[in-house]
Amino acid sequence: MARWEPNAPQRLARAALTLFAERGYDATTVNDIAERAGLTKSTFFRHCNDKREVLFLGQDVMTARLAETVRAIPPETPPAEVVAAVLDAVGVFFPSEYRSVSATRATVIAAHAELRERELLKSAELASAIESEARAQGRGETAARFLAAVGLLALDTAYRRWIADPDGRSYADHAGAALEEIVAQASELPDAARARRG
Repeated sequence: MARWEPNAPQRLARAALTLFAERGYDATTVNDIAERAGLTKSTFFRHCNDKREVLFLGQDVMTARLAETVRAIPPETPPAEVVAAVLDAVGVFFPSEYRSVSATRATVIAAHAELRERELLKSAELASAIESEARAQGRGETAARFLAAVGLLALDTAYRRWIADPDGRSYADHAGAALEEIVAQASELPDAARARRG
């Protein structure tokens, strides 16, 4: 019987991030990650299919949380309020003490094509979760796709600004600012549409 390994996903992710930063992604093996985490190779493969996946452990939890959040919102709720709820829902994943780790993770991902590809897939999964639930509410194709695109833009903007903030403001602060900026940009669309119609 395999012995229980407490916090194995977190240990693997921390070990992988450290090794990727120290040695580079290509020079790091699954064995290296498992050994640095104090775990076995078989434990690694219980949680990840390959080393590309190790920095994305917990993705399913975040995706499910976004889906549940949109599902719980009344269909008549304005788009800005839906996006605000989406931003609030992921705030729990980004406490202030995780900022430094998140910044390192972003740097490591940016430096390696395989990880950038996986990050794009993660973004697509988050957008799909929002769109699917919006469609299920009967919002219509365009409205659902709009919510997914704007939600993803808000999430990405808030996250990037949060990890780069030298003043240490919270994720919630950046999420609020990102939403305000997006709403301000969107408010100009009706004028542009009227101008096109002449």
